[in-house]
Amino acid sequence: MASNPWLKKNPFMSLWLSGANSVVNSARGRIGAEAKRQTAAATTQATREIVSFWADAMTPTAKPRRKKKRR
Repeated sequence: MASNPWLKKNPFMSLWLSGANSVVNSARGRIGAEAKRQTAAATTQATREIVSFWADAMTPTAKPRRKKKRR
């Protein structure tokens, strides 16, 4: 039975794939961290807007001042 040359280990391919995996994993980590930062910023902004809306809705409006009548 002859050995198949395509099934032999290739050290250069192994090195190249290790480097590629390292780069891809680093990029994936950075993308995940940026997504988490953007999610936190959007949540904070939405919370501020909701609190501001309800705070404005709960405070009574100022009554207009009456003009003094001239005699």
